[in-house]
Amino acid sequence: MLTVYYDGKCGLCRREIEYYKNIAPADSFVWLDIANDPTSLAALRISQADALRRLHARDASGVMHVGAAAFVAIWQRLAYWRYLALLMKLPLVLALASIIYNRFADHRFARLSHCQLAVTAGDNKP
Repeated sequence: MLTVYYDGKCGLCRREIEYYKNIAPADSFVWLDIANDPTSLAALRISQADALRRLHARDASGVMHVGAAAFVAIWQRLAYWRYLALLMKLPLVLALASIIYNRFADHRFARLSHCQLAVTAGDNKP
């Protein structure tokens, strides 16, 4: 089981997660919208601002995957997407994907008002 912590107020993020929900095998994911209900983050010691900044996914062994690595963790569990996950796991590919993802995520975070509210509300520390 993979628990995915996603930004449900971001249109792009929400549409992508809805797509994954529709193709995911039953009982393989828990999807938590941390923009609308951040309570699950407290036990993980992750601030809402940090969780909104990057996609997070926690696997059954408790390992937290963040950013591009979270997408790999999701894709490994989805038919057809598994092949992309295999490619993404190559060290140079994952490093490049992480750089691209982090730049995009920083841009997205800076322009969405609900992300900035999480920061200004003092929720930048776990």
